[in-house]
Amino acid sequence: MDKLLAMRTFVGIVDGGSLTAAAGACGKSLPSVVRTLAMLEDNLGVRLLNRTTRRIALTEEGRRYLQSCRRILNEVEEAERAMSQDQTEPKGLVRVTAPVLFGSMHVAPAVSVFLRRYRQTQVDLVLLDRVVNLLEEDVDVAVRISRLSDSSMVAIPVGTIRRVVCASPDLLSTTAQPQRPQDLAGSQCIRFTGIAPATRWEFSVHGKPLTVPVGGSFKCNQAAAAIDACAAGLGYGMFLSYQVAPLVEAGQLQIVLAEYEPEPIPVSLVYSTSRLMTTRIRVFLEVLTRELRGAF
Repeated sequence: MDKLLAMRTFVGIVDGGSLTAAAGACGKSLPSVVRTLAMLEDNLGVRLLNRTTRRIALTEEGRRYLQSCRRILNEVEEAERAMSQDQTEPKGLVRVTAPVLFGSMHVAPAVSVFLRRYRQTQVDLVLLDRVVNLLEEDVDVAVRISRLSDSSMVAIPVGTIRRVVCASPDLLSTTAQPQRPQDLAGSQCIRFTGIAPATRWEFSVHGKPLTVPVGGSFKCNQAAAAIDACAAGLGYGMFLSYQVAPLVEAGQLQIVLAEYEPEPIPVSLVYSTSRLMTTRIRVFLEVLTRELRGAF
């Protein structure tokens, strides 16, 4: 059995979502793909896929084997490309994840720049407001807005994000504007739980952290809804600076207590040291780094 061919067929089945799609993508007949998968599973002694007439699903063994197959096939592809005279044009798929709003505002436009420049590449951009495990979920690059502690990851810094307190002009015209963080303790606050706990906000006073208890009639775990409530004058809100930048620029929100903002949060492009640095990923990182720095 040609093990590399079997691996490519297996990956093709998973990526295509069916045996039929894999057959078309590989230029093989459906019976040939079925036989190859059966031989691979028999050789390994495990079932890689659970199959019904309508769908396929990876087994736990299949998920682990898929990661190994992608790594091995990437290494083979890179080794072959290294022997070629034409090493300048990246090819293939890059999987990247980013927070939903930041990804929509900044990462997607940078991806468009990459795809327009390198026509033989594809990008699978997954926008999620949770931390994605790059190895377990087979992701090449992640955009992280946080301080990083995982030593198995390489981080390329592209900027920082402020945590800002905002209010609508109408609210500020009818109430006394806070002069100190402590002034918020008795005010209506929009509590966006995606950035801070529901009961307290963090500030910095002369370089020292300060925690202020906050309360209010509206609490929400989604940025868009919380920002809309803040713009409607329901209270003060603490958000990440990029989340409110369009409304601040439009005059619908104003930043207050800027001198008391806590330390900015780093934004990084993250990839695993255990994954092969293929040409397409290296070039993708270069483009995103260039496009994101100074963009927010």
